Amino acid sequence: MKAKDFYKALDIIAQERGLEKEQILEILERGILNAYKKEYHSSENARVEFNEDKDEIKLYADYLVVDEPEDTTQISLEAAREQNKRIKIGDTLTKDITPKDFGRIAAVSAKQILTQGLKQLEREKVYLIFKEKENEMINTEIVGLNKDFVTLDLSHNLETSLPRKELLRSDEARIGAKLKVYITKVEMTTKGPKVYVSRTDRNLVKRLIEQVVPEIMDGTVEIMGLARDAGSRSKIAVYSHDNNVDPVGACLGRESNRKKEVEEALQGERISFYRWSKDPDVLIENALAPAQIVGVNLNQKDKSAIVIVKDEDFTGAIGSKGQNVRLAAQSSGWKMDIKSISDAEEAGIEYTPLDYDESDDWDEEA
Repeated sequence: MKAKDFYKALDIIAQERGLEKEQILEILERGILNAYKKEYHSSENARVEFNEDKDEIKLYADYLVVDEPEDTTQISLEAAREQNKRIKIGDTLTKDITPKDFGRIAAVSAKQILTQGLKQLEREKVYLIFKEKENEMINTEIVGLNKDFVTLDLSHNLETSLPRKELLRSDEARIGAKLKVYITKVEMTTKGPKVYVSRTDRNLVKRLIEQVVPEIMDGTVEIMGLARDAGSRSKIAVYSHDNNVDPVGACLGRESNRKKEVEEALQGERISFYRWSKDPDVLIENALAPAQIVGVNLNQKDKSAIVIVKDEDFTGAIGSKGQNVRLAAQSSGWKMDIKSISDAEEAGIEYTPLDYDESDDWDEEA
């Protein structure tokens, strides 16, 4: 079959859809073989050859020459010799069968499979694009709304639904609003790729910080712990692998511009940083700052601590509804039981006083 127009169309389809020509030809091959199977009840002995240089598509069927054929892949010696007088039993007779011989049904079948195959290829391509972005942050736009969900445009002709409960309280749910989201999972379904995203996942904060702090991206500064009360506050423990680089200062940026950029992306969620330390006493002290710690009793076995604070700092150390101590514990990895000096004395809790040294090991704007 002369197929000059087909090969021209092939180049256009491959370019427009971002596919390899070989992938499209594999789909067409399956379509042609399926059409052959409908006509001849089997395609085991059929093969397709594409020759772009000659603008040809060839379909060949190979038949084993036997005395008495038992299936459609065999041919009798008598019938074979009508085409090749020298052929003998055990040889293979190859017939050249072009798609035009299949008839209208065969052609439609091949076209349908090509159409379906291209759609599946495109789905697989989009799936791979987003699978590589799993556990990463992307930019989206709200394109649909109902009482339970917002519909987000992810690009690449793909949308996803985000439950409203996954939005931050301060997020503006309106058509056209731009949202940064974190991809939690990507899977392939019968309807194509499905991308799950979140605005409340703590890793969204991590990705936002990485985006604005070069020292984290190049490995100089490392996020050691991160706790989040989505829409309200996040507390992050950071460590510098370079003694000349202050990890908290790097995350804040000049005039706290880096911190402000992250908070703006989170619609005003408060972000605070503190210096991570290998010394549990110092780590806990930094995590609870600016509350003044006067003593810490550690239980290394279960990583828990009784933390003694000044009476006037007790409320601040606990935080509203226990938020501050909860985030401090989650971000540091240490369970904390806060006691005021008065409560400790009343309970008979003994502790070794710490020398409190005011420093810049925490984010003063927190």
